[in-house]
Amino acid sequence: MRFIQIEIKLRPRPRGFHIITDEILQAIDLTEIKVGMLNIFLKHTSASLSINENCEREVRSDMENLFSDLCDEKPYFKHTYEGEDDMPAHAKSSLLGVSLNIPITEGRLNLGTWQGIYLGEHRENAGSRSIVLTASGI
Repeated sequence: MRFIQIEIKLRPRPRGFHIITDEILQAIDLTEIKVGMLNIFLKHTSASLSINENCEREVRSDMENLFSDLCDEKPYFKHTYEGEDDMPAHAKSSLLGVSLNIPITEGRLNLGTWQGIYLGEHRENAGSRSIVLTASGI
């Protein structure tokens, strides 16, 4: 069994959904794993990870619009420690999650043709984001 674990920092991004597949692939060498799994863990409570359409830019803006409608400007939110977007960002993070598991097959992520790894940035002025990549397999 082979295990690889690294932590990377992503550059700050504006609020919205951003494809980070290439950054993940550049950060970790999976070539020696024939069959395995990559866990991607985001160490933040105001951003998220998901897998979605990697081709049409409109999907990313549609996702931002959907989650803004679901979570932004709710009169019952009381938690505003870091600003008005604080609690909405936590809610979006909880809905989407902060961890992904993706199969590794013959040294490559076994994603579908149109699938990409998304970082959902839910804060207006967020800093860099830390991600732990853990690959295991044979």
